[in-house]
Amino acid sequence: MKHSLLSLAFAFSSLNFYAQDKKIAEDCFQKADYKCAEEQYSKLAQTEKIQKLQSEYYNNLGTSQRRLGKTTMAFKSYESALKANPMSAAVYANLGSIHGQKGNKQAAITYLNQGLQLEPENADMYLTRAKVYENLGKKDLAAKDLNQILTFAPDNIYARTGLANLKKNNGDLEGALKDYNQLISEKPESLLYSGRGDVYFKLKKNKEALADVNKAITIDPKFAQAHVNKALILFETAKLKEACASLDKAVSLGYEKPLLFEYYKKCEIK
Repeated sequence: MKHSLLSLAFAFSSLNFYAQDKKIAEDCFQKADYKCAEEQYSKLAQTEKIQKLQSEYYNNLGTSQRRLGKTTMAFKSYESALKANPMSAAVYANLGSIHGQKGNKQAAITYLNQGLQLEPENADMYLTRAKVYENLGKKDLAAKDLNQILTFAPDNIYARTGLANLKKNNGDLEGALKDYNQLISEKPESLLYSGRGDVYFKLKKNKEALADVNKAITIDPKFAQAHVNKALILFETAKLKEACASLDKAVSLGYEKPLLFEYYKKCEIK
């Protein structure tokens, strides 16, 4: 009886330690301390025996490594996550996204298709696949995916801005501006001001563009894309030091530095 009680106490103690470790990992990730998150999720993934949880930890480990620019390690972590749980839609979403960013569009679509079979109403995967289709020049399929989101989530702001961005990328800047004005009138959010700022930037209205991205940052100082957009405007207006500082801020908030390689080249010019 005494042995059983000791075993039970040990089990509860172990569960408590696991819970504490998970909480530390989650806190690190939320604070954008991705080095800390990487260390914690690595320990959790290696010690977890329940495959579903192990998959979750490897998935989060991969995302932490991705934010640190450790792309090769992120791939391996995502693959370990998929091996632990082949039914995880979240892992398929991340594999689709990272393959899309690295240029393997067909692999990206394959993973996203598999993920959508598991979760047919996963907006994030439709958004990612739409971006891949757009990069492949298949804008009709991109628009189809974005409109599909609106069939089950009619207020999805990312799908609606995605459709506005399709207009922008197709050269219909006035049409995109009209869409953003409408969206902002309904719900003035950081994402929308940052997006409209990019439209103004492409219209060569740098004053209005800077005002919008500054508004976006005021609403949400941790919105990394807004800092990237601000950097582009500052580069255009020959404010190199401020532009590079904005890039650094975006990276500190989780934007993947390898994606900004071309812009960082400008910061190396003395």
